[in-house]
Amino acid sequence: MKKVVIYTKDYCPYCKAACELFKNKGVDFIETDVTYNEEVFKEVKKKTGWTTVPQIFIEDEFIGGWDDINALNKSHQLDPKIGL
Repeated sequence: MKKVVIYTKDYCPYCKAACELFKNKGVDFIETDVTYNEEVFKEVKKKTGWTTVPQIFIEDEFIGGWDDINALNKSHQLDPKIGL
C-alpha cells in the first residue's frame, strides 16, 4: 500500500470525511493536524499553493482536497492509486 498523508484542522468536516474514507478502506495514513501548527501549515501551503484543508498526498504527490479524493473514489480511480 502506498503512503498517504493528510493535513487537517480539527474543526474541518471535510478533513474528517477524508480520514473516514481512508479508514473505511483499511488504509493506514498519517494525519498531521495543523490547527495550532502554523509553521507546518505554511510549508504545506508553499508546496501546494493551497490555503485550505484537507490537503492529501499519496507517495508525496499532491492529490488535492476532499472533493478531489471523493471524485477519485467515486470514479474507481482511488484504489489503484493507493495500491488496493
